[in-house]
Amino acid sequence: MKQFLLKTAISMVDTFKEFLEDITLTEQDLILADEVVYSIVDIDPKYPHMFPQKYGKGEPTDKMISDMKADMPKDVKRIIAIGGGTVIDIAKVLILSSDASIEQIFMGAPVTKDKELIVIPTTCGTGSEVTNITIAELTNLNTKKGLALDIMYPNRTVLIPEMLKGLPYKFFATSSIDALIHCVESYMSPKANAYTEMFSVEGIKMIIEGYKYVLENGQNSWTDKIEEFLIASNYGGIAFGNAGCAAVHALSYPLGGTHHIPHGEANQLMFMPVFNKYKEKVPVGKINQFEQVIADILECESTNALNKLEELLDKIIARKPLKEYGMTESQITEFSESVIEAQQRLLNNNYVELTLEDIKEIYTSCW
Repeated sequence: MKQFLLKTAISMVDTFKEFLEDITLTEQDLILADEVVYSIVDIDPKYPHMFPQKYGKGEPTDKMISDMKADMPKDVKRIIAIGGGTVIDIAKVLILSSDASIEQIFMGAPVTKDKELIVIPTTCGTGSEVTNITIAELTNLNTKKGLALDIMYPNRTVLIPEMLKGLPYKFFATSSIDALIHCVESYMSPKANAYTEMFSVEGIKMIIEGYKYVLENGQNSWTDKIEEFLIASNYGGIAFGNAGCAAVHALSYPLGGTHHIPHGEANQLMFMPVFNKYKEKVPVGKINQFEQVIADILECESTNALNKLEELLDKIIARKPLKEYGMTESQITEFSESVIEAQQRLLNNNYVELTLEDIKEIYTSCW
């Protein structure tokens, strides 16, 4: 049985200039980046480059990836992905070779890898820089779907704190909460083991301690802790890349696929409602260990840890009801059924099984 795997080489440098000095770019490299990010890094424009925003707004869709694949130079041997989850997830698909459509690839069509991948994350949330997982909206199905293949592990990831300095507070908040959820869901997963729990718990501690600092010193102070948040996000990626994510992510996908709620924000909306349902269904079990981890950090009683965590997160960034994003009451049933049908890969990692009625109740509590 596979317990723990880390195939990606991880390094950290202070500046992007140091990274460029460490590699030799060629015209067989493809720079995949957000256009704004590309404009502030010093890369000679003679090297091939593509901007996902030219192919669609928001998070990846199969159509965006298909159009980018069609336009990609044919002799690319290495992709350097500089960005958040959207850029990284697209890059993981573009390193694959197949005659199948992008939708068919996500549904299990055979593929091979014919390009190397270097990833430089520009948020403190994705964790995708060390995983073999990519997510895209399948437009014909109107939902997101994950693909996990060992050949999609990046060859190398480079953590550069400088690359996060211009991140607006809202994106810091939602991306770092996403990283926290990666740590928590992987900790609670039945696939968790001593190795994944080590990364999960340390990531949880680093993020919550960082939040305490931000609440004491003001929103802009998060940049004082850039390196800690970046490393914690990386820890979360290592943990969930091995133990998996679960219901929080599963329930967030229809929100992103239909109402285009950004991934981290959608996860934040589902996080505490899912864990409150876990606690309601199985109050004695590993959730008590999780409560103790939180209690130790927040210096509260373990019996009140979930409430205190919820209060903390709502101070970092407030949640809105689902109806304010355009979700209708009839979609509660629709989304619940789509989660049961399409997200078993994630639901299999739940702390406790959630029924269709459980999922409806979670959505209802947020609506």
